[in-house]
Amino acid sequence: MAGTDEDAVAAADDALYVLTAVLLTPAKFPSVLGDDYPEACAALGLAPLADGYGLVLGQDGDGSRWTVVIDDVSLVAVAIASWDCGMEYELSPDEHTVVAALPGWPLAVAVAAPGVPAPHDPGPEVADRAPLTPPDTSTWGPAQRRLGADEIAVQWSLWREQIDDAEFPMPGAAAEAAAAAENSEKAEGTGGHQGVRRVLAEARGYVDTPPPLGRVRSSFAPGDARTLRADGPGWSLVARTDDIAFVLLDEEPGEVLPVGRGPELPGLLEALDKMAVRPL
Repeated sequence: MAGTDEDAVAAADDALYVLTAVLLTPAKFPSVLGDDYPEACAALGLAPLADGYGLVLGQDGDGSRWTVVIDDVSLVAVAIASWDCGMEYELSPDEHTVVAALPGWPLAVAVAAPGVPAPHDPGPEVADRAPLTPPDTSTWGPAQRRLGADEIAVQWSLWREQIDDAEFPMPGAAAEAAAAAENSEKAEGTGGHQGVRRVLAEARGYVDTPPPLGRVRSSFAPGDARTLRADGPGWSLVARTDDIAFVLLDEEPGEVLPVGRGPELPGLLEALDKMAVRPL
């Protein structure tokens, strides 16, 4: 496996100053890396193991960036939960849990370890592969689209309060005509937007033909609802099972397209939630 060279592992393990950590599992992975779990793993040169990984991002004594991949997912989950609660937690993976030590960082990290040189990629003398670099999010594209969907999922209430349900068109002749033109797919609350109709059709296809692992994920939401996240070629969908959905498209930079409940969306969301991957 790329990055498991003994010299690289030793360099990364030698006084690694941990800055942050993230999970790389089917139910929770940095979506900026891909539309699904296997794609995110491939971005790091990792096999998509069923139990997933923990990614520990830090610097060594020389300031070099390293991403240490471990198979102790629960350890990283506990550390992240502690940090999120404002508690201190020293993340020190055991050597036997280290799967790979990869040069560079796959994600942008805004902090640096004190008392060591500024973050930089390790030299080729200790790294047997090109350093990882964060995806380019300076221009609109798949990575930026997925980050936008992440933001909506986290700030759902903020986005939802900007939507007036009265603005959604009522089902009528126009919607029915659009539906007939698209193999009877209804355009719910979108004014017959062709891109959104395509997304809904592809999402329905997931119910019959399961997509790659992690394409559809379900997470906690207030009450009895769930937050759904689905991704596909060129699109991302974020929804609450008891509410509306938002769609983002690669071909429409920066646009967030709301999808009203209508007669079809509730059933689609329920079906997606039943097949979705959930955090343990």
